[in-house]
Amino acid sequence: MEIIRGEHNLRPRHRGCVATIGNFDGVHRGHQAVLKALIANARAIDAVPTVVIFEPQPSEYFATGTPPARLTRLREKAELLAALGIERLLVLPFGAALASRPADDFVQRLLIDGLGVRGLIVGDDFKFGSHRRGDFAMLQQSAERHGFFIKRADSFLTAGERVSSTSIRARLREGLLRDAIPMLGRPYFMSGRVVHGQARGRTMGFPTANLDLHRRASPVHGIFAARVRGLGAEALPAIAYVGNRPIVPDSRWVIEVHIFDFAGDIYGRHLQVEFFEKIRDDQPFTDFDTLARQIAEDCIAARRLLDAGKLLDV
Repeated sequence: MEIIRGEHNLRPRHRGCVATIGNFDGVHRGHQAVLKALIANARAIDAVPTVVIFEPQPSEYFATGTPPARLTRLREKAELLAALGIERLLVLPFGAALASRPADDFVQRLLIDGLGVRGLIVGDDFKFGSHRRGDFAMLQQSAERHGFFIKRADSFLTAGERVSSTSIRARLREGLLRDAIPMLGRPYFMSGRVVHGQARGRTMGFPTANLDLHRRASPVHGIFAARVRGLGAEALPAIAYVGNRPIVPDSRWVIEVHIFDFAGDIYGRHLQVEFFEKIRDDQPFTDFDTLARQIAEDCIAARRLLDAGKLLDV
């Protein structure tokens, strides 16, 4: 998949596409329905299916305090889009200039002058432009004026509920990871590169892989039964911690993963951690001996879940 960073990098060969625009945070089943329609409509006229996203996400830019926890960072989002068959991804830097751009100017400069769209697929709640004044009706008028087609994808429902990034975020925050799977179409995961930590886990008998979080906030926190991808053909059973380690004088959020029955130097490797069931919330331990005893109990609980086959069949 080709990634284009910014409108200034658009070239004549990028024109004539069929596009969709949005945040696509989580690339959940609602997004997947839009993307499926995008690909089908693009292939029908021999055009390139193109996704336009914003970085940072508008909710992050406008947040006055802590922004909503992002489900997928840019790399994860790009990998998921590519796996679904998207051929081109345009990443628009979201800042004051783009936030204040009027909707009609957005259509003219991006869709007409920049991409020369032949078609546009949007979600049922799509809004755009300054103060979100652009909507489907406005795009219909633009389509008639400039000669491209526009289609709207309906909401995707599971168990009678509309699938959205907000609803998934709420499930994850409450520790209801298995409830999020039908909405995502997969287990929830976060990924990152293994970096050097403080080796506290190793000294306690539980060596961990420490991953860069790459997030200002996390949608999950606590201790989880998990599995790890990126160290071979099979996913490996593990226990994962996401939090800011109250016992350590460092307020940064981290992912620490103890992979069961595994030994090896994996510094620098890129891993994907899939979260299946929450074991407990984070706790403020006062000493490492107490923490080590609790981790031993957590590992027993995680192994029991994983060995029972409840999670590995997902």
